[in-house]
Amino acid sequence: MRVLVIDVGGTTVKLAGSWEPTVHAIPSGPTLTAAALVDGVRGVARGWEVDAISIGVPAPVRHGRVLHEPVNLGGGWVDFDFAGAFGVPVRLINDAAMQALGSYDGGRMLFLGLGTGLGNAVVDEGRVEALELAHLPYRNGGTYEDYLGKAGLERLGRKKWEKHVHVVTDLLRRALICDHVVLGGGHVTKLERLPAFARAGNNANAIAGGVRLWSATLSAADRR
Repeated sequence: MRVLVIDVGGTTVKLAGSWEPTVHAIPSGPTLTAAALVDGVRGVARGWEVDAISIGVPAPVRHGRVLHEPVNLGGGWVDFDFAGAFGVPVRLINDAAMQALGSYDGGRMLFLGLGTGLGNAVVDEGRVEALELAHLPYRNGGTYEDYLGKAGLERLGRKKWEKHVHVVTDLLRRALICDHVVLGGGHVTKLERLPAFARAGNNANAIAGGVRLWSATLSAADRR
């Protein structure tokens, strides 16, 4: 099966096919609507033979449906008919859950994506569960995302931001009873030291996760 994987980020959309390793990029951001995404992907993937598509969206997804509009993107995502627009079967998943699925290597794993926001998911024995922890209160009236996301990095500076990454990673790992943690997202490279029980992920793992989403052993999981 030839799977096209589309990883929608806050600043860049990455897409790649299961049949070759090249990753293509198109701009993302506050003006990127669902319809604009389709147009951009069609422009890059013109002439590609695709059997199925996986789309990682930075918003809650349940039973293949985007529950509310992504915070950092344009509108039109809720109830958009991606399968109809692309003309092939499409599976939607939260973007952090897709990268978590591609990063998974056993046990009960917590994934935290240190990017524009704070992506989070758990994979337990191959079953991926997207979480919505980023906007829960953390301290001083701020949320986890306020401290660990891009705005927190810019406001706090790298050293203080890294301190909070360590505190929150340990807190959530213990609270969710996880064996280990994968830290992904574009800002993981800014960490001088990784938290205990944590390893650095790679954004390319999102592509692997999108391909895994169509595998026989994982397709029955509740893709949330």
